[in-house]
Amino acid sequence: MPLDPQAQALVDAMAKLNLKPIEDSTPEEARESMRSRTAGLGPFADVAAVTEHRVPVAGGEIPVRLYFPGGAGPHPALVFYHGGGWVIGDLYTHDGMCRSLTNAASCVVASVDYRLAPESRYPVAAEDSYAALGWIVANAAR
Repeated sequence: MPLDPQAQALVDAMAKLNLKPIEDSTPEEARESMRSRTAGLGPFADVAAVTEHRVPVAGGEIPVRLYFPGGAGPHPALVFYHGGGWVIGDLYTHDGMCRSLTNAASCVVASVDYRLAPESRYPVAAEDSYAALGWIVANAAR
């Protein structure tokens, strides 16, 4: 069975990048590879507004990026935790997806940039994610 044409276009675009396989990469190489792969997927949709925040967590702060839809609020919110197996991915690798979600669902998307392994060992990423959720709930009225 052939792939959906959109999925095939994505597979073809990734192959043209000729990047080192993730399973053969160091964490740093895998992160750069993911950034390279996702940068080629643009251009990304505009949203009404984007704001950056620093959220306190145990041992420091993490970034949370809020994407706002157009129109009068209040809007529902979706908390987005990027993929990457706790090792790769960040606000930039999933920017396009968050923008698309914001527009498609007419909701505020809160993208959480938790700290990554192996530099930050388990359960740091999960604890960062939970702390960000608490911050989002506490600041929802804003």
